[in-house]
Amino acid sequence: MPDHYIYNDIENVHRTVYSISTADRAYFQIVLGLKSNAYNPNIIPHRTLNDTYIVVAQESEHSVEQLECVKAPSILPIAATFGDKCHDNLAYFGYNVGPHDARLFYGPTKPLVVYGSNSAYTCFGQFVQDFRLLLDWGFDWNIPKEFKSGTEIQRPGKYGPIEKNFFLFWDEEGDMYAHFDLIPSRSFAKLNDDGSVGKNLAPAAKDERCLSALMPAVAAESESVHQATNSLSITMCKRSDKHCEPNNKNTFVFTIFQHKSFYSFHSNYEPYVMIFSQAAPFSVQAISQKPIWIHGRGLPGTRPEWIPPEREWEQTEMFYITSMAWATQGQTYHGYLDDPLFLAFGIEDSKTGGIDILASNLFQDLAYCSAV
Repeated sequence: MPDHYIYNDIENVHRTVYSISTADRAYFQIVLGLKSNAYNPNIIPHRTLNDTYIVVAQESEHSVEQLECVKAPSILPIAATFGDKCHDNLAYFGYNVGPHDARLFYGPTKPLVVYGSNSAYTCFGQFVQDFRLLLDWGFDWNIPKEFKSGTEIQRPGKYGPIEKNFFLFWDEEGDMYAHFDLIPSRSFAKLNDDGSVGKNLAPAAKDERCLSALMPAVAAESESVHQATNSLSITMCKRSDKHCEPNNKNTFVFTIFQHKSFYSFHSNYEPYVMIFSQAAPFSVQAISQKPIWIHGRGLPGTRPEWIPPEREWEQTEMFYITSMAWATQGQTYHGYLDDPLFLAFGIEDSKTGGIDILASNLFQDLAYCSAV
């Protein structure tokens, strides 16, 4: 294992976050009532039912205190897409039917779902749809106008064969953007209602020095950095403070990215927080210097069956954070440091979990770009 993995000293290497609702302060399991398990979960508050939430997850092919479905889960009625650009070792993607790894989240005015499916521009792309049209949402004054059906998110520049992990964000005026890449350099652009995009705006942010100094070290082989969650906006003071007024100096967009490692045929993901300006040029402002540790995460993790019993196994349980959402009913995109927040995650690609924390817990170990 690389030197920066020091799993026997969690508190010095990680920032542990604790649940504000469970008795033992650990994460809760999400029980969907499926015959098989699920992974890559997403949680948003139900718009009308108190203490009730909407969960979207990927059904797994694998055969306590918990968030449990009150009714049997149903398959989201998202239409399949078809393409002809999966060739050679990616040809099997051409047989894909239906969406993969959906991300459910709130924008400023409505819930959206972003998912992977066969692309018209490359082998596998990212699509967005208004989530309200996929279930019985009830009456809403905000009539759906864009993304009434699955709309492919285009990107500036060259496509990769498999596009994934895009996230959307909104500026101070409510205009929408898509963020495509973080490493080796940022890539993002304004997103139009038909899925088309403007030019790559990242060069104007001039983030190279900050990212070089503050991003986690990545080994040349077996490690990488991935965009992971949707975005939210945060005002860096407390809602309970009567002097706390959102403005461009104290309100930012934030997201979680993950440092992935793959050793001994087992993956680990260490999540970090990045915040950037909500106004052009959307420069990165700070990056957390300790990865988040979900209280209750196993140490060591699940031992692969092929590892002989006499061989030492030190890797932690694999957690992959997939989404975040404000936990309060009626709260959509914007929040404050003392607001409760859901993080949802997959565990070892076979089950799902979530944890409710105070937003401030995520911002305790920030290093600021202005200091580098």
